[in-house]
Amino acid sequence: MWTHAIDDALLKIKQNILKHPGKLPHITDGERYEWGDNNDWIEGFYVGMMWLAYEYGQEAFYKESAESYLANFQDRLDRHVALDHHDIGFLYSLSAVAEWHVTGNQAAREAALQAADKLLARWRPRIGIIQAWGREDDPDNGGRMIIDCLLNLPLLFWAYEQTGDAKYYDIAFRHALQSQKFLVRGDGSSYHTFYFHTENGSALRGGTHQGYQDGSTWTRGQAWGIYGFALAYRYTKHEAFLDTSKLLARYFIEHLPEDDVVYWDFDVPVEELTPRDSSASAIAACGLLELLEYMEESDPERTIFEEVLHRSMRSLVEHYATTDLPDAEGLLKHGSYHVRGERAPDDYMIWGDYFYLEALVRLEKGNKAFWYET
Repeated sequence: MWTHAIDDALLKIKQNILKHPGKLPHITDGERYEWGDNNDWIEGFYVGMMWLAYEYGQEAFYKESAESYLANFQDRLDRHVALDHHDIGFLYSLSAVAEWHVTGNQAAREAALQAADKLLARWRPRIGIIQAWGREDDPDNGGRMIIDCLLNLPLLFWAYEQTGDAKYYDIAFRHALQSQKFLVRGDGSSYHTFYFHTENGSALRGGTHQGYQDGSTWTRGQAWGIYGFALAYRYTKHEAFLDTSKLLARYFIEHLPEDDVVYWDFDVPVEELTPRDSSASAIAACGLLELLEYMEESDPERTIFEEVLHRSMRSLVEHYATTDLPDAEGLLKHGSYHVRGERAPDDYMIWGDYFYLEALVRLEKGNKAFWYET
């Protein structure tokens, strides 16, 4: 099952590369991507898919295609193009760090370290967080963290391993601790975002940006938490991060719908046209794969996590993948971007495509992810 799905995915990646040379995908409505410049938070996923494709089959076409984007990503750093946000890890872990992993290219390593410094500049010591969006004096976002940032922290942990400079590790670790304390609720659900007072650092309130409402649990945010805390544990061996990842995974599993692919929010009223978020299920699958690497064979939850992982991936392959659409640009149907904001509530999501392929490749060949040294 996994082999056929991977072959189809690789063919679609190749088609996209050939049809849109030098361009990068942006989210739009209409079951297609809008191909343009490197100026959003999502471009790293596309290059990361090329690296996954190369690692899987060793076909030089994918390697050469991925390498061709490094100068573009370096230029974005040099000109600071649309980088006043924390998603620098999404952009550079799957492009520059991945290239360094695979090829040992020193230029890729230097770009990734420069990106890590950009992310480090978003650290707000008074609050103890990496600011999610905007400049430091932004009146709405100056004291705001979001759960997505957990997947940006691996860039800092990697930079620490490369340089030995403890500032990268310390800031990533402290942000993960704040995420654990303020974004994770006692029942294992999560806030998307949390606000702090910018002057004295005091906690203000939890909320959401893309979820159903402030007290609800946005499914993609929950998935970021599962995978992000598991990766934080990989780097730090801080047991509480592993426990938190498991807690979030339990909640995710206990609230799955019948076909094991989630709606866009766990608390949204489910009606006939309620959007799914296949990308959230793909991210959660990668998180479960990561968790399983640390769980003892005797752990009673191990079997449950494995069963749910395989059920969810089978459902994605059989009912959500575009294997029946040879000309599709995306790999997964029924992803959602920002339902409440009426932005692409039911379409292809490039991050969903990336995590779907990462999960498939890990299931088929046991490959490690690009979020850490392999």
